[in-house]
Amino acid sequence: MTSSAEGTGALEKAMDVLEAIGSQPNGLAQADLAAQLGLPRTTLYRIIASLIERGMIRRDPVRKVYRLGFRYLELVRNAYLMPDLVAAASFELRALRDLTGETSYLAVLDGNQVMSLERCDGAHTQRSAAALGQSKPVYCTGQGKAILAALDEASREDILKGLTFTALTPLTIVDRRRLHTELKITRARGYAIDDEEIVLGVRCVAAAIRDNAGKVRGALSVAGPAYRLTLARLELLGPELADAARRVGAQLSESSVRIADSEVELVEGGWSFNGAFPRWSQVKQRLFWADTLAPAIWVLDAQGERLFARLDAPISAMELHRDGLLIAHANGWSLLDRQGQEHPLAHWPGKPLLGLASHPDGALWACQSTAGGCRLGELDAQGELRAAWQFQERISTFCWDAAGQALFAVGPDSGTLYVMQAGTPTVRRFASLPKGSGRLSGLALDRQGGVWTTLRDGWSLVRFSEDGNLDRTIGLPVPSPSDLTFAGPDHDQLYITSSRHDLTMETLGNAPASGRLFRVRPEWGGAPAQPTHWGI
Repeated sequence: MTSSAEGTGALEKAMDVLEAIGSQPNGLAQADLAAQLGLPRTTLYRIIASLIERGMIRRDPVRKVYRLGFRYLELVRNAYLMPDLVAAASFELRALRDLTGETSYLAVLDGNQVMSLERCDGAHTQRSAAALGQSKPVYCTGQGKAILAALDEASREDILKGLTFTALTPLTIVDRRRLHTELKITRARGYAIDDEEIVLGVRCVAAAIRDNAGKVRGALSVAGPAYRLTLARLELLGPELADAARRVGAQLSESSVRIADSEVELVEGGWSFNGAFPRWSQVKQRLFWADTLAPAIWVLDAQGERLFARLDAPISAMELHRDGLLIAHANGWSLLDRQGQEHPLAHWPGKPLLGLASHPDGALWACQSTAGGCRLGELDAQGELRAAWQFQERISTFCWDAAGQALFAVGPDSGTLYVMQAGTPTVRRFASLPKGSGRLSGLALDRQGGVWTTLRDGWSLVRFSEDGNLDRTIGLPVPSPSDLTFAGPDHDQLYITSSRHDLTMETLGNAPASGRLFRVRPEWGGAPAQPTHWGI
């Protein structure tokens, strides 16, 4: 018993030393430690020697003070920092502090509580200053409610069913049904509010952090005195917190090569000089694509690949049409019927176009060249563009999402993906890549909101998440993949055309499959279901 008590006493003294040193960012001298803790010099010396040996503290040889050791920091990081969360959140924490003047926090779930990992102190003398490492109830904090609302139902209920609700202030929510209602509101608006529920006179707004895989990693929050953080102000700050949390989450999943060259399937068939415009007909369960330079249309179905039609002029655009395939070429326009017969469309639309795409309602959209850029809009019977967006560069391809609400476009010269919302004149940058990655070429959308594009001269295709962050890279055995589309009965197969035009003999020797058609089946999802009134 005596030995056990002595051991506990020694452990408590060692913890006192750690806490004293950790509370002083500039370190403590041994004399100051002895005076502060009231420990005998020989006892303190033995404790310090043991802690240094274990790497829990270190001695600054210049200032002759003791500071926390790197082993201590490593253990803390391994236990709680996961390990990149603080680094990913640091910029946003400072930005939120600067935006509001109030203290910003990063917190994570710790069992059925939330714990603060990082803090940026506000600019005011009177401010929120919760201690790092301090755990707080999950049900009455903005951070905790934001995390609970973001969890799946099973995980959330596992936490809530073991809770004992205690009223920490008169405003604490202690009724389970009321808390569930509060969490539904939080999910709908994207942020949580703590209205003096844990400390009277202090309010907080928070948003959950999800990584690119959808896993809840923590929450960002801003807290301060209730007289400065009014409820009206919190509602204005809520969307800012949600945006900041999305940006942090986007950094927590690095891009990765998920499919190697050897796992990309080469479709049996011939090669084209410049394969482009792959289009899937859901009606006939066929894939069409074009060789734009040796002008021909090819088709792939259950019977295999075969020639569908040859044309007399290079192809500049192709789109599925309710009556067949609409083709723009150097001599004008043609409609290919279901048998592959060409029907010239004299003088329609009367103006050269850079590209075509169909809206889910069946309307045809096009891009026209202008001085210094181009215009993109709905094409009318006279060849004019309605509701057009203006660009200061060439747009090579574009497509609508399945709901017909967002239009995505590729600017290959600047390496930019653009997005526009229906009914608004704003053109917004969705994502961009440096030219060293390759030239953006082609566009396809999946059912998770991801945007796919191929990289000419980049030997790969990439996926951007719905937040515009690069999250997938798939290596290809050819340098110039040109275009892509989702196909198959369930739209879960990704077909990629490629080009061999302008490649050197040396490059063709290393990439003999250039100009061929490829297929991959991304395990992370296919395309949304498409309307069935298009195609042949």
